[in-house]
Amino acid sequence: MSKTILITGCSSGIGAAMARGFRQRGHRVFATARRRESLAPLEAEGIDGLELDVNDDESIGAAIEAVARQAGRLDVLVNNAGFSQVGAVVDLTRDDLRRQYETNVIAPVIVTGRAVPLLRAAVAANGSAVVANVGSIVGLFTTPFAAAYCSSKAALHSLTDALRMELAPFGIHVVSIQPGGVRSSFGAHAEAALRLPADSIYRKVEAGIRARAQAGQQGAMPAEAFVKPVVEALLTSPPRVIRGGTHSVRLPLLKRLLPGAMFDAKLSKAFGLDALR
Repeated sequence: MSKTILITGCSSGIGAAMARGFRQRGHRVFATARRRESLAPLEAEGIDGLELDVNDDESIGAAIEAVARQAGRLDVLVNNAGFSQVGAVVDLTRDDLRRQYETNVIAPVIVTGRAVPLLRAAVAANGSAVVANVGSIVGLFTTPFAAAYCSSKAALHSLTDALRMELAPFGIHVVSIQPGGVRSSFGAHAEAALRLPADSIYRKVEAGIRARAQAGQQGAMPAEAFVKPVVEALLTSPPRVIRGGTHSVRLPLLKRLLPGAMFDAKLSKAFGLDALR
């Protein structure tokens, strides 16, 4: 049975790969991005493209209305849009933090809320529906110079847990996707948004801060390999949590097993903080 899928943040990386994965299995996919033109390669493959700025309520409403008009229901919603604000905590501005949380935390909640009627229509037609929120393994632990991003994903994991319990009575499954390193343009975007003021006390370790922006891309798994089991799970028997990608097992395990001071020391050394002692 063909299902209707809506995915946010499909200009590249996980979002684009998931759109292709669902489409290859014969499902109707609405791929979205802030700039419609970035979806041209997906649209050429038979995927429906929609402009959607997840931080704009009118844009969200227009996209949901387009899906309602063209499909009448939504079997799977994947909240994938997000970015990483890199920089030392004390260097971040109010606007930096607001942008990070608006996109990574608040937007998935608002999109999901607007999609509930379409998700319930899918439950009525097919017996169930799925919401999948793309978090990160760094929502399970925090690294230097990426606290805004790590905390946003931790918050999203918590909200996803609540959504899972609250939407279960309506037949809507909620899944937390927690990638490790997955190949994409994510690192380049993170470095472009890096916060390092001229008078920062962390100027001496600029190399470490820039290394953190690209850390997730070192030895990263191809997006197509990551999404294959994810798409299969979302279409068959959605679990509570899906993890995959480089270090998706190793780093959370080290966080649990190592003494806190030792784990902190390893991360501090990895990103150059020892040079400030």
